[in-house]
Formats: sequence, structure tokens, C-alpha cells
Amino acid sequence: MSTPLMDKPGFLRSALGGLPRPFWALWSGTLVNRLGTMVMPFTGVYLTQERGMPVAAAGAVMAVFGAGSLLSQPLAGVLADRIGRRATLAGGMLATAAVMLWLGASTSLTTITAAMFLLGLVIDVYRPASSALVADLVSPEERPRAYGLLFWAINLGYALGMTVGGRLAGMGFSWLFWIDAATCVAFAVLVWRAVPETRPEAQESAGGFGVVLRDRVMVGFTLVMLGNALMYSQTVTMLPVAMTKAVGMPTGDYGLAMALNGVLIVVVQPVVSGWLGRRDPSRTMALGLAVMAAGFGLTAFVTTVTGLALTIVVWTVGEIITAGIAGTVVARLAPAHLRGRYAGLSGFAWSASSVLAPLLGGTLLGVGPEALWFTIGGLGLVSAAGMLALGPAVRRR
Repeated sequence: MSTPLMDKPGFLRSALGGLPRPFWALWSGTLVNRLGTMVMPFTGVYLTQERGMPVAAAGAVMAVFGAGSLLSQPLAGVLADRIGRRATLAGGMLATAAVMLWLGASTSLTTITAAMFLLGLVIDVYRPASSALVADLVSPEERPRAYGLLFWAINLGYALGMTVGGRLAGMGFSWLFWIDAATCVAFAVLVWRAVPETRPEAQESAGGFGVVLRDRVMVGFTLVMLGNALMYSQTVTMLPVAMTKAVGMPTGDYGLAMALNGVLIVVVQPVVSGWLGRRDPSRTMALGLAVMAAGFGLTAFVTTVTGLALTIVVWTVGEIITAGIAGTVVARLAPAHLRGRYAGLSGFAWSASSVLAPLLGGTLLGVGPEALWFTIGGLGLVSAAGMLALGPAVRRR
């Protein structure tokens, strides 16, 4: 007996069809850009090995990048509303390309530090503009699927880019900077040529960022997103440390287990995004956060690579559930002329987590693995409860 999922043409139409052509241009540009994301994952290696910095100095330089990132999202949100989504996205990508090349050519501590700050400021300028573009171009019913597909493109491109970047780094780090810069330019050109400007009338966009901060529902949702970000950020901060140092897991085994995350997202996420998009966003987001919390909480009991793989499967399922929902909620809460600012506030939660997550995780891991993972799991459950509490207000919007 056939089922809808077995009907491949029908499945492809439901998973990929019905979205406007400009969205697919944005999706393609996002994929190309992520395929070239090679510099940031290897920044620490570049600073210590290529530029000969002590580990402490490299850490301080990377903290400067985080400081730039904290300013990036609110500024980008205002620009997306004032000068336009397309102009902000394309301008941010071109600025990122220029700073990438400057960083690659810098040799002194002063210029490297300045370049890292500017890179933190411009590298994610595209995010609020991209989020606002999806909300402007795609109908409310299709937004969860559209945001989910963008999430899929980011993960697919990143996984492939990391594989290629690791090999190119062995040939010389200059390749990474040139390829990253080239894909940024390609993203900018594609969006400028194929995506229309969707900014509302200028007079409607008047007002500062305080307009968003006075929206208590949006501020509450941003706190939920901060909890989500602090939880997920442990995967790139304390999880590798906890597994290799505290548990004694070989790095090869750890990398193999972590590959499950990317594989599951690439294979599963497009299949379920349409179905998840038909569910209530607040309850779906809360469910995903709770599943992620369970996965991270269970990490306290991991002693083998098999156990780690099982917890990765659990929190990846939660990640897939939440993938297209956050952007959907922000689009539902934001007035059309303030979508950039609202997306910027949501993005600020992730920028803040890049600074706070290692501080929180490092302190807790110093106490013990159980302290870290039970606290992180508890934080996820609190975030899920907060999302449920916000649900009625989100539905009224």
C-alpha cells in the first residue's frame, strides 16, 4: 500500500514546492556562502599556528570577535528596516569579503585584532535581513517550511565546507580566506540580482530599537532564545572538552559521533519541515527545547562513544523540531516595517551566548560533568516552559 511519503513527486512538491523564486535565490546564496565558510572554524588554529600567537593571546583576539558580534545583530536589524533588506544583506556580504582578505593579509597583533573585531561586526549582518526577507516574501502558512529549508542549507553547506576547508588548511590558510571571500561576493551578487527589495515605506520604519524592547512578548521570546542558544552552544564549547578530557574519549571517536548531527539534519529535516510547520509554533518550539534539554541532560551519564551518539541523536531531534520555528515566531510578532529589528534582537541572543556559554560551561565543568549537563538540561526545560507561557500571547498576534 502506498503512502504520501512514498509518493516521491508528491513529497517533493510538499517539501520544496510552492515557495517564490526570490526565496530560492536567497536559499541558493545561503548555501553557496556556507559552502565557503572555512575561516571561522579554523580561526584558533590559524592564529596559533600560522601567526604564532600564544593560546592566551589567540583567545583574547577571538573574544574581540565576540564583542563585535554583540553589536552586529541590533545594528543589522536597524539597517534592514531603514535602508532595505537586500541592501543590508549584500552590503554585509561585501564588507565581510573585504575584512576576510584584510585579516588574511594581517601580520601584526594590532591589525589582526582590529580585523577580528570588524569581522565580528559584519559577518552575520545578513541574518536579520535574511529573516525579514523570508517573512516579506513567503506567506505565513509557508514560513516554517521556508525557515526550515534555510536551516537545512546552512547545515548542508557548513558540513561540506568544513570537509573541504580542513584539507585546504593543510595546503595553506590563504586558500580559506580567498574562498570564503569569493562565496560572500557570490551571495551578495545573487541576492542583488535575483531578490527584490521588500522594505516598507521609509516613514513607516521611523523609530529606534526601543520600539522592539518595549514589546514584552518579544523580549520574553528573546530570553527563551538565549536559553536555547546557551544550551546549544555547549556543542562547540564544552562538549568536546568534556568528552575528550573528562571522559577520555579519543578525538576521532568524538568527531565520528558528532557527524551524526549533520547527517540527521541533512536527511531528516526536509522531510519533516512541512509537517512541523502545520503545528502550533509555540507548542512545537517548546517540544523541541524539551527534547534538546533531555539530550543534554543525558550527557551527564555518557562514558562511551555509543552513549554519546545516542545523546547526540536526542538533542539533534530537538534541534530539527525547532529549526524553522524561531523565525516563524519572530515574523508573527513583528510589524512588517520592524521585521529587521525584531530579527536583530532574536539574533542578539545567539551573539550573547557566544560570550556567555563558554564562561558558564567552563565554570560548571570545573565543578563536574554532572553539574554542567544537569544545569544545561534544566536551562532547556525552563526555556521550554517559558515558551509555553508565551504561547497564548504569540497566538493572539
